[in-house]
Amino acid sequence: MNTPGKCPVMHGGVTESGKSNLGWWPEALNLDILHQHDAKTNPLGPDFDYREELKKLDVAALKQDLAALMTDSQDWWPADWGHYGGLMVRMAWHAAGSYRLADGRGGGGTGNQRFAPLNSWPDNVSLDKARRLLWPIKKKYGNRISWADLMILAGNVAYETMGLKTFGFAFGREDIWHPEKDVYWGAEKDWLAKDRYAEAGDETSLENPLAAVQMGLIYVNPEGVDGKPDPLKTAAAVRETFARMAMDDEETAALTAGGHTVGKAHGNGDASQLGPDPEGADVEAQGFGWANPGGKGVGRDTITSGIEGAWTTNPTVFDMGYFDMLLDHDWELAKSPAGAWQWQPVNIAEADMPADVEDPSIRTMPIMTDADMAMKVDPAYRAIMEKFRADPEYFRDTFARAWFKLTHRDMGPKSRYFGPDVPAEDLIWQDPVPAGPTGYDVDALKAKIADSGLSIAEMVATAWDSARTFRGSDMRGGANGARIRLAPQKDWAGNEPERLAKVLGVLEPLAAEAGASIADTIVLAGNVGIELAAKAAGKDVTVPFSPGRGDASAEQTDAESFEPLEPVHDGYRNWMKADYIPSPMEMMLDRTQLMGLTAPEMTVLLGGMRVIGANHGGAKHGVFTDREGALTNDFFVNLVDMANRWEKRDDGLYEVIDRASGEVKWTATEVDLTFGSNSILRAYAEVYAQDDAHDSFLSAFIATWAKVMDADRFDLDR
Repeated sequence: MNTPGKCPVMHGGVTESGKSNLGWWPEALNLDILHQHDAKTNPLGPDFDYREELKKLDVAALKQDLAALMTDSQDWWPADWGHYGGLMVRMAWHAAGSYRLADGRGGGGTGNQRFAPLNSWPDNVSLDKARRLLWPIKKKYGNRISWADLMILAGNVAYETMGLKTFGFAFGREDIWHPEKDVYWGAEKDWLAKDRYAEAGDETSLENPLAAVQMGLIYVNPEGVDGKPDPLKTAAAVRETFARMAMDDEETAALTAGGHTVGKAHGNGDASQLGPDPEGADVEAQGFGWANPGGKGVGRDTITSGIEGAWTTNPTVFDMGYFDMLLDHDWELAKSPAGAWQWQPVNIAEADMPADVEDPSIRTMPIMTDADMAMKVDPAYRAIMEKFRADPEYFRDTFARAWFKLTHRDMGPKSRYFGPDVPAEDLIWQDPVPAGPTGYDVDALKAKIADSGLSIAEMVATAWDSARTFRGSDMRGGANGARIRLAPQKDWAGNEPERLAKVLGVLEPLAAEAGASIADTIVLAGNVGIELAAKAAGKDVTVPFSPGRGDASAEQTDAESFEPLEPVHDGYRNWMKADYIPSPMEMMLDRTQLMGLTAPEMTVLLGGMRVIGANHGGAKHGVFTDREGALTNDFFVNLVDMANRWEKRDDGLYEVIDRASGEVKWTATEVDLTFGSNSILRAYAEVYAQDDAHDSFLSAFIATWAKVMDADRFDLDR
């Protein structure tokens, strides 16, 4: 029998109270990012096909139910003015608004707002209530609608019920089932701290890949930079932040105006009295956070941002009232009941004031945030606002398109879109790619590529460079479209422009002669290179290939938006553009996760690329073989061979030295040797170094290679 105080359960095993491996060894390589979306966390099982479930969805009935919800006010969380539109817009906005262009992470495409840290960000106060209001609808439609799709659709329907003709909507967002805890949201240790600028006062020095100005915010501080009102400084912060979310000035102004045309900010009480956030609340809270003990704690007593008031006279109607309110009044600073800085009109007629959320006979003071005032005082933004006011239809169309972009930016190409409301128009930010031919003779083209005089390394490296830009975070990049032949990719240092031009000069005529796309031909050449390398190792293999990639034109390519996809490192080709604060291996893990690869896939792919000789510039570091160009498991055999020892050189490289003779056999980088030094990666390396491993290594390498080449083939039925 257990004596009192002697707990039979291992402490720290199921919570963070115990010290983890990284707690004991904080400098150790953390591979968790590669397990971020482990299938074991998914309750729907490996055979679940969301697209098939969507085919069963009654979209009209779903939208009708959502529209009815907007005015079905619940006592436990009453709707402002009897309409949940503003709340649902904010939920959808904040789900989508975490997207950032630098690495494509964030956004509304995964339903990640359900989990920490986003579910408990200060900027997301009360959105737990919005999701709970949606639960009866989610319960009704089950797996036919994901949380990710439902949250964005709720924002769309909210706008439609308030008078906006939206641009369209696409289903297709699949839920994740585990927090994306390894996404870098900033180095700050406290909410709303500001420690992400290289130079104080310079908004352009915001740390990459971040977009929001402070930890826990979606965009900017509504009270002003560092909480100090200054609309011109805030304008600079707004411009930088929205640019990092792929929005230009006009889209930014439209989103600001259209977002604040409806709903209100909540700060009617003492913000310091709010209870803990959802992730920190006790079990009886059942996932709710930020309980407000003041007054009723809901309705007019709600506290969210701390700012209090509506922006327009009619906050449940999508009209032009925002422009009249902002541009026709003089504004002065004031403090909300919660103590937040906000702007209020100097003089305003009572008839122009919004009604109280509970009692329409009471009129309340309208407000503007510092970001709203930025739209008035910044010359560029002011000109856009005046243009919008002069042409309401232009504003409505611009906002509807910007809202569609905001809520669909991380979904990738239109081939991932599903549903009756998908717009027919191709938009430049969707990275459109025309369908490619499929009826050509693949085997004949392969034979001509093999006889072209290109080396194995040239073919493999070019195909790899074309495909490695794929980001599973926002489904951009990849080999489809052959944008490697267009600006800016053709000039990227990581793509070895001279070698690339040579290879394209050989492949393009072959593609034209065969009637194939250049995109297909580049990938097919890589496959030919793999097959020749396997043959050199004594194995006849066929690498899987699916024709149909298209060739994008320069006119279909927003060159500036592709700059963030430029590789500044590539561990698979043993290259770094410069020295960076993260280690080369940390950068490789980041790239690997974006490509959707697992730790075993990363391991086998790197080992094969090394022995093929695909290093950038033909470098020999990590080419642990005397049979370069043959697809063998020699990299792993020689990496773990105890006949060798390893020494670091003054230039940061390493030497692999024969213990008996003292001869330097090979050179290596930190990335190479990490696969022998890290206990987890070494375990994988040892599997592929075994005497019986060559066939399994070859199969795993080919499967992983094909996965990379097809990562962006959303047109395939997989």
